[in-house]
Amino acid sequence: MSLWRTTIRAALGSLALTLALASFGVAEAQDADPPAAFTADQLPAGQEVSDTVIELAGWVVGTRDNHGYPFAIIDKAAAQILVFGPDGRLRGAAPALLGSATGDHTAPGVAGLALREIPGRDRTTPAGRFVGGFGPSIDAGRVLWVDYESAVSIHPLIDGPAERRAERLTSPEPDDNRITHGCINVAPEFYARIISPTFRRGGVFYVLPDRASLAETFPEFAQGREIAQRNN
Repeated sequence: MSLWRTTIRAALGSLALTLALASFGVAEAQDADPPAAFTADQLPAGQEVSDTVIELAGWVVGTRDNHGYPFAIIDKAAAQILVFGPDGRLRGAAPALLGSATGDHTAPGVAGLALREIPGRDRTTPAGRFVGGFGPSIDAGRVLWVDYESAVSIHPLIDGPAERRAERLTSPEPDDNRITHGCINVAPEFYARIISPTFRRGGVFYVLPDRASLAETFPEFAQGREIAQRNN
């Protein structure tokens, strides 16, 4: 069986601008190949990637909206993260844990609050386009910031018996992946082998909305998508 499921490969292959599929390490020669036991496609069996994600990835590459940086697309509805190299090569796909509150906003001042002080309604993973990178944090050492102003980062899962985060992450249903205070959690091995080396010099992060429209969240993409649909 190839690294990428047939459904993902076929969907990405349908882009007007083809995204070459590659296992981790092909895009940059200095990256070591992962061992055979590790698979960069960690999505639950039978879980597909949405057309919106595929079209957004194609738009990013086609318009060079990533400006030569690696990028990730986070689909909150499906609780998925897809990671791409600077040239658009797909490096990995995995489930993710996200903010427990449904919504796309960032509450004013939330970055200055301790986790336990963030109201439940404001524990959102904000939607939008963010330019981020590794940097220091107050209480978690060096983290990969998606958006420093809203205190949202990507970090490896730290499990606790009460929240059952590891169990939620491996569940095939995305609904139980909403458990964090807003940050994006992934499996530790996926973080170490895909996330960390891919974004060591920063990158661009596209977080799809829960409630807001694509036109509000990614206006240029939405406009291009509408034109393409009219012409088909």
